[in-house]
Amino acid sequence: MSSQVAVLESVQRFLDRQHGLFIDGQWVSASSEQRLPVFNPASGRQISSTADASAGDVDQAVTSAWRAFTDRRWSGMLPAQRERVLLRFADLVEQYSEELAQLETLEQGKSINISRAFEVGCTLNWMRYTAGLTTKITGQTLDVSIPLPPGARYQAWTRKEPVGVVAGIVPWNFPLMIGIWKVMPALAAGCSIVIKPSETTPLTLLRVAELACEAGVPPGVFNVVTGSGAVCGAALTTHPQVAKVSFTGSTATGKQIARVAADRLTRVTLELGGKNPAIVLKDADPAMVVEGLMTGSFLNQGQVCAASSRIYIEAPVFDQMVDAFAQAVKSLSVGPGMDPQAMINPLVSSAHQQKVAAYLEDARVQKTEIITGNAAPEGDGFYIAPSLIINPAPTLKLVREEVFGPVVNLVRVASGEEALRLANDSDFGLTASVWTSGLSNAMTYSQRLQAGTVWVNSHTLIDANLPFGGVKQSGSGRDFGPDWLDAYCETKSVCVRY
Repeated sequence: MSSQVAVLESVQRFLDRQHGLFIDGQWVSASSEQRLPVFNPASGRQISSTADASAGDVDQAVTSAWRAFTDRRWSGMLPAQRERVLLRFADLVEQYSEELAQLETLEQGKSINISRAFEVGCTLNWMRYTAGLTTKITGQTLDVSIPLPPGARYQAWTRKEPVGVVAGIVPWNFPLMIGIWKVMPALAAGCSIVIKPSETTPLTLLRVAELACEAGVPPGVFNVVTGSGAVCGAALTTHPQVAKVSFTGSTATGKQIARVAADRLTRVTLELGGKNPAIVLKDADPAMVVEGLMTGSFLNQGQVCAASSRIYIEAPVFDQMVDAFAQAVKSLSVGPGMDPQAMINPLVSSAHQQKVAAYLEDARVQKTEIITGNAAPEGDGFYIAPSLIINPAPTLKLVREEVFGPVVNLVRVASGEEALRLANDSDFGLTASVWTSGLSNAMTYSQRLQAGTVWVNSHTLIDANLPFGGVKQSGSGRDFGPDWLDAYCETKSVCVRY
């Protein structure tokens, strides 16, 4: 019998609200009375609803952000003042951490443990790290050799200036954390932002907007619009006053945003899909492999862009590793995210559940060996049992396409070279890992794997000080790290004759 966490009264009150749009520091009604339902993935029942913003509503939000940027109410503050406001913002997120964690689990489905530890706990690390960058924006002094007019002398330098209005498009898998990854660098650089959460998981960012305002972020600097991607998202990414788009989501949508941005030469950062390989060499520590790749593959039900979804295992240890993974998968309890004991939780939506189920059905039709974990509890929740796909045929869709669910391919390879060839034979290049006890293997494979991030004896876990992004069709640009704010700044050259 599951013992679920009791929903806080403040969380229930927030769910019961008639949510509007957060524009210019206040709640405003959308121009349309149409509402977008929000469902609890564990039960399939509607728990709230949000406004469905029109193109006109988006224009109001962007205009508010543009006005706030041009009058310098935020960018004109001393860097230390902005830093203090952002640190207060982080303190408020920490103060209301349980409220935010529960909202996240109720709308997204993930374990309350993950919501507490990752969505809030790790997000706080990112918030405070990025707040510190506010006072670390630097330029360079430059010696120049301009020869004219004869006898003239010059001094030159560069300075970083905020780009302007940022549009942030946030996916549904980690809505609070990834939302903050867009909000914080924009604000730290002195920009204004209009952020659009997924219509599936909009609630935590609406609550966070209130906390930002309470912390002292001026009206108009941080705006939230909710709505469909086709209308609200398109209007935001094509708006002429948007100077930069930061998008996390599918490769297909990212390409469309890049095409639109190219017409106006708008800056873009794109963190897109992945079909991430892990290579297990015969000298790897079996216990470390199972522990690390169970987390790397099944965290948040595999709904992680960086997740390891195809594991290539050298033949001498293949059978041993399959048995170990099978035992681990069958030990995972399945249940609602509000049950702290449940290790596998529902997927985010009915549509996504059906998509993942279709990949598994395709594998069954082709007589693929599938090792399945525990079944879902009875009811209308959006569950998929954790599944291992053993040596899938190359013709299966799940071999090359991103499944984004609790589905992992285990593939026997004759050698590390074969594993490397198969790992790099992909349109994607977001993350990869190699598992080995040998230093030479660690160094060689980390260089030869074609991915933006490569781990050795780890997978999926990231840090605010470690740049993150993809190669090939997994995106462009990098988030995190000491140079993170460069993507939100223009470099201006100043040259003085004296």
